Amino acid sequence: MDGHWLQGRPLGSLSVLSRILGFALASAASPALAQSVDHGAMDHEAMGHAPAAPHPDVTPGLTQTTPDPHAQHRVHEAAGTPEEPSDHAPITDHSGHDMRTGHGDMPMMTGALGPYPMQRESSGTAWQPDTSEHHGLMGHRGDWMLMGHGVLNLVTDHQGRDRGDDKAFASGMLMGMAQRPVGNGTLQFRAMVSPDPLMGKRGYPLLLASGETADGLEHLVDRQHPHDFFMELSASLSRNIGPTSSMFLYGGLPGEPAFGPPAFMHREAIMDSPEAPISHHWLDSTHITFGVLTLGVVTNRVKLEVSRFNAREPDQHRWNIETGPLDSTAARLSWNPTNSLSLQGSWGKFRSPEQLEPGVDQRRWSASALYAKGIGSGWKLASTLAWGRKTIAEHDHVFRDDAVVAEASLKKNDWTLFSRGELTENRELIEVAGDHGPAYRVGKVSVGAVRDFRISEHISVGAGGLLALNFVPRALEEDYGSRNPMGTMAFIRLRVE
Repeated sequence: MDGHWLQGRPLGSLSVLSRILGFALASAASPALAQSVDHGAMDHEAMGHAPAAPHPDVTPGLTQTTPDPHAQHRVHEAAGTPEEPSDHAPITDHSGHDMRTGHGDMPMMTGALGPYPMQRESSGTAWQPDTSEHHGLMGHRGDWMLMGHGVLNLVTDHQGRDRGDDKAFASGMLMGMAQRPVGNGTLQFRAMVSPDPLMGKRGYPLLLASGETADGLEHLVDRQHPHDFFMELSASLSRNIGPTSSMFLYGGLPGEPAFGPPAFMHREAIMDSPEAPISHHWLDSTHITFGVLTLGVVTNRVKLEVSRFNAREPDQHRWNIETGPLDSTAARLSWNPTNSLSLQGSWGKFRSPEQLEPGVDQRRWSASALYAKGIGSGWKLASTLAWGRKTIAEHDHVFRDDAVVAEASLKKNDWTLFSRGELTENRELIEVAGDHGPAYRVGKVSVGAVRDFRISEHISVGAGGLLALNFVPRALEEDYGSRNPMGTMAFIRLRVE
């Protein structure tokens, strides 16, 4: 890369976390700091590599936007591109090479946790399809590759009938990543912060949602809690142990343990929606966990990992960093059988996760499938199918409550259509003093769209909206005022990429 910002000494590891978030903002104003990277277009012969074969799901000549730390790296696919016949071929490991070419500094596009495509990496250590998209800005300083990305949603929310409410709020995230080769592996730092605490401790109205607390005394019900300001401060170190194999160690305060699919705001099928899922506390509420250590092994398209973590959900103080014992355990097996499909199954033993239910443990299971692929005429399809179960033992009773979610999006040029359907068995909708209430089976379907307008090379503004239809059983009709209360959201989105 050219530009005076890239001159000077390499970043030291102790100063990286304090700089990577600033990079995400500074690079938006300086086009010299951002690049679009097409790995297939690199001069591999000049770097001593064999000529690169085109990615099976990317049409030669189409561009690919540089990835950010999480699940928003745009992959432009060919219409109806068939799955490659050599889908299980070993992945070339470029970790020992200098990726500079005559076209400027190009990053190695292998993942931080192993010798596989970087697009596979999502929130925490979770995987997604290799064909998933990312948005982001990329630059270099010495041996460090830096990436940044930012999203801000301004939302007006209306939830109808007796238990609904209205609110205007802001949500989003600012993410930064720095990584460099270390020996036969990769060192990575990631940071992510959120404006969510500005919406207030009670979050925003969302019918049939429950979980966490605003005051340390009562559950939030029919509202989505705000996320903490610090969403991730993590580091990982990987070491390659073969051409397609690696071991890695990941730690975060906060971070994300090896449980569930990628967090909802990083899943391509629904990342464009400003609405949280009501299945959040079955599948991915651990995406902000104050204390995580994960050890994992990767072999080609399979990953096995185990975490020790602090299972206590964040309290009502959203600006601080909490600590607690790493007394909970999770394990996850992930498999990407093809470039466009990512599967996972996971289990966790959660010690006293609920602030208002001290001493009550949970066991959770989850399984999910994520899919992403071009389907013709310039359209891109992404989808999620996931299941989660919470098992709670209390007062000689064992409760087993399930949740299922299906998500899908269609994207073409500046338009995105998105949808989600959910079913949950929820015991928190009706308060019962000193005990869990009955499990009510409730559901929700939401559909929406957003249209983006590019206002500069790295900044876009989107306008969108969604409509949600909720389903409650007859036993809750009097409380909600309807068997099918509705909700709507309209939003403006600012994205730096």
